Amino acid sequence: MSMIIYINERPIEGTDFLHEEVKGSHLISFHFKVKSGEDYHDTTTLLYKNDFEVKVPEKNLSFQAVIKQYSTSAVNLYEDNAIGDYYLQLIEKKAGK
Repeated sequence: MSMIIYINERPIEGTDFLHEEVKGSHLISFHFKVKSGEDYHDTTTLLYKNDFEVKVPEKNLSFQAVIKQYSTSAVNLYEDNAIGDYYLQLIEKKAGK
């Protein structure tokens, strides 16, 4: 089942969505596809910021987050029509951090 996760207002269609509480902080994880070209550029630019406003309307979640863990497949996204698999885990930032 897929779900839309908004990261800094950018919608991302995620699969295998998981939400849990870790020491009082929201932790979400999900997989998503990234296409070569502009999608790849936009995704990497977004992730390098590592300062996110996360919204998951379907789960009534909204919080500030940073990357806890991420990984990508070994696909060369500089090649035309390539699609990579991404895994992203985001954890809620605590006030004052």
